[in-house]
Amino acid sequence: MDITGLHADWKVEKIEFAKLTGERARSAGANGRIGIHGKSCTVDIARITIDGQTGYGSSIHMKPEWAEEIIGCRLLDLFDDRGRLREAYRLQLEYPILDWLGQRQGKPVYDLVSGAHLERGAPLVVPCYDTSLYFDDLHLSDERAAVALMQEEARQGYAKGHRHFKIKVGRGGRHMPLREGTKRDIAIVQGISEVAGPTGKIMIDANNAYNLNLTKEVLAALADVNLYWLEEAFHEDEALYEDLKEWLRQRGQNVLIADGEGLASPHLVEWATRGRVDVLQYDIIW
Repeated sequence: MDITGLHADWKVEKIEFAKLTGERARSAGANGRIGIHGKSCTVDIARITIDGQTGYGSSIHMKPEWAEEIIGCRLLDLFDDRGRLREAYRLQLEYPILDWLGQRQGKPVYDLVSGAHLERGAPLVVPCYDTSLYFDDLHLSDERAAVALMQEEARQGYAKGHRHFKIKVGRGGRHMPLREGTKRDIAIVQGISEVAGPTGKIMIDANNAYNLNLTKEVLAALADVNLYWLEEAFHEDEALYEDLKEWLRQRGQNVLIADGEGLASPHLVEWATRGRVDVLQYDIIW
């Protein structure tokens, strides 16, 4: 980012932080790794004041003694020569400071950081998807009832304007017997694709609950679904990615491979450059 416009006398005057608690529209169930997420959720935020202007956003690992040391620091000194916030400040202050810069310059943050990648003169359109479809069916023994429940949850998202859906899969990895859970994964994805319709994109996220062979089995069963991407099928492994990409190519099945949200391999970007991964799905908070 271009930081040549930062004034040398702009200093951090105040840092405030809090934990906000909210509620999801409905309780979120389990995923392939962990149990029920519940209805309540918390977000750590911070508000920074520089030159009388405030900016706020997500903030984690903020502590009072750490914040006190930043008071009085020049804003310019928090950035490196490449225009990036120094790593020591990122988790605590990157979002509040970027918001501050956007407020000061009267620009959205994406415009500040996009550089030459933003197409000038064209409206920014970012596709969104409903990501609330967890394992909310585990209490049901009947597969048809489970599919009907998850379809109803998808219809709730559709009624709110969503046309694309990401579905948690991997029930057989922990919460159900392997064959039964995998069969239910497939049935639920097929059922939700009916709600989304032929133009709705479907994404599935296994939270590393599959292995390579299970992944192929599920993808083969979903060949008729408008499957846009497969996320975190198994823990990142270049050899397995290479195998899966070749298998998809031979079948003519155009499904993107997404990964990177969890404890991502430091080699993930290299593998993406070599065509093993299509979507880098990093956790933008952490």
